[in-house]
Amino acid sequence: MSDQQLTHFNAQGQAHMVDVGAKQPTQRRAIAEGSIEMQANTLEKILEGNNKKGDVLGIARIAGIMAAKKTADLIPLCHPLALTKVEVELTTHIETASVHCRVSVETYGQTGVEMEALTAVQITLLTIYDMCKAIDKGMIISNIRLLQKSGGKSGHWEYTQAQ
Repeated sequence: MSDQQLTHFNAQGQAHMVDVGAKQPTQRRAIAEGSIEMQANTLEKILEGNNKKGDVLGIARIAGIMAAKKTADLIPLCHPLALTKVEVELTTHIETASVHCRVSVETYGQTGVEMEALTAVQITLLTIYDMCKAIDKGMIISNIRLLQKSGGKSGHWEYTQAQ
């Protein structure tokens, strides 16, 4: 199979879950990122801890971890994976009134964790939106992307601006 073929379709063109049973388990890692922009006063409230719903960043971090663990329940053709590590980093930027999310996911297995990392970023940022939407409905979630992945037959891949 060439690198250009879609793997989630069988010879008849029907969607199917890829058989990874014959693949050798390896250490797998994926890192994804994204951000959410908001009004300056929204970020102020987050940093001051004045949100009525509680610790916005703490709850968002937990939501991201939970999302990584539940990815196979959300994305129909993803394999359920035994994750060995999920790390959600949130960085606030006062100058741009934004929160940057970076998620690293690891496992030792037969398939990669890119979807788990990307799902965790999305849910982390959506949780921030949910917790702050009462004061700022115009928040913008953007720039969600895979930064790098390693492990498996295809080895290491890293995002570059030139792609």
